[in-house]
Parts: sequence; structure tokens; C-alpha cells
Amino acid sequence: MAIAALKIKIMPESPEVDLEAIKKKVEEIASGLNVKIHSYDIQPVAFGLKSLEVLFAWPEEMEQEKIEAPLREIEHVESVEVTDFRRAIG
Repeated sequence: MAIAALKIKIMPESPEVDLEAIKKKVEEIASGLNVKIHSYDIQPVAFGLKSLEVLFAWPEEMEQEKIEAPLREIEHVESVEVTDFRRAIG
């Protein structure tokens, strides 16, 4: 079973949304799928809005939709986008 690096950009509905609360939900979802979170990155977008980028250690054979769908269901999340998917080495 190969491991891939899956980077997902999570966009909140507004600048007032608590990204820490979204992080906790992401951790719950990842734990339920037995997926490891490698890192988080908060990126400025515009007018005070920031996105949350999450890098997962992902089983290459598993469909991405298994994580995308529950992430879209998090309260106050506007969109979820896979920005990078590549095979991890090591």
C-alpha cells in the first residue's frame, strides 16, 4: 500500500470563522478514516479571509471523495479543493 501526500485547501465562509474549530473537525474526520495529518498552513486570501491548507498522509488506493465529502459538511466551510496529490517517498 503506497502513501500519497494529499493537500487540501479549505475555504471558510467569512473572515470571522474560527479556523481552530475547523481544524478540530478535520482532525476528527482524519482520525475516523485512519489518515494522518502531516501539517496545517494558514494562507491569507483577501480582505482578512484566510484559508486552511491541510497536508494528509493518504493511502494512494483510497478515493479522495472519502475525505472531501465530510470536509465539505463542516459548519462554516464554503469550499474544499484538492490542490496537490503526489506519491510520498520514505
